[in-house]
Amino acid sequence: MNNLLDIQQLQQFDNLEFISKEVVEGFITGLHRSPFHGFSVEFAEHRLYNTGESTKHLDWKLFARTDRLFVKQYEEETNLRCQLVIDTSSSMLFPFEKGKPSRSNKLAFSVYSAGAIIYLLRKQRDAAGLSLFSDEVDFHSQARLSSVHIDLLYNQLANLLNQEQSITHKKTNTVEALHMIAENIHKRSLVILFSDLVEQESTDELFEALQHLRYNKHEVLLFNVTDHRQEREFDFRNQPYRFVDLETGEHLKFSPQDLKNNYRKAVSEYFEEMRVRCGQYQIDLAEADINEDFKHVLYTYLLKRKRLF
Repeated sequence: MNNLLDIQQLQQFDNLEFISKEVVEGFITGLHRSPFHGFSVEFAEHRLYNTGESTKHLDWKLFARTDRLFVKQYEEETNLRCQLVIDTSSSMLFPFEKGKPSRSNKLAFSVYSAGAIIYLLRKQRDAAGLSLFSDEVDFHSQARLSSVHIDLLYNQLANLLNQEQSITHKKTNTVEALHMIAENIHKRSLVILFSDLVEQESTDELFEALQHLRYNKHEVLLFNVTDHRQEREFDFRNQPYRFVDLETGEHLKFSPQDLKNNYRKAVSEYFEEMRVRCGQYQIDLAEADINEDFKHVLYTYLLKRKRLF
């Protein structure tokens, strides 16, 4: 499946929840046709009855069909609490299309990925929360299960897709945002962060913030969202370009071929350091290339969830 092609076909419906459903259903179908066909994705509205607990919520109709005791799960019951955190700073608008919303930049990729994960969470009776940040926390909601809450999350994500794009120079303050989010997640959760890791602060300060989440007993899954071809491989035609920093407005004119080798080396060293540091802090780091399939994000999430139970 080519995620860009599929999203372009589905965008005519202009319904993020519907698109999320289609992405997830296609992913699950693909699992059964792939080497991962043995991987289980359980969607359940019940859990097995534990001996000794109240029989008040037993589902007797299901017992009659299966001869097994199941308890109906309600809104306050959840297996997992998941806080989805998305970097909405201007650098996430790359590749930038002036004057109109883009469905193929880093922010859009993060929104569609988060929407699909919310759909999975809902089907598995897991609670979803959402935090959006740039130079400050713009939106934060605790993880809940209710349909009204899920609709709110989809509306917040859809607003990010539908906003007119303009160079607003929204800077990133990941460090302060993560410290604030860590203080405002009140129950142990899986925190999934989507960011391009374009950060003005030092790597030490960033990992102090990530360690704050770990100190508060949260699990952390970090998706490094990039346009791999352009941002990691620096794959441009051999001609002069004007490169603009979307967060500061600063610009430089040069030919990419003049700096390509040094750029790729510096980027490789930076992300190698990120991988090593994440391993030290027991943080899962995964690359999310916006030109690749959403299945890589969903499969990474499901593997993480499986390890937690």
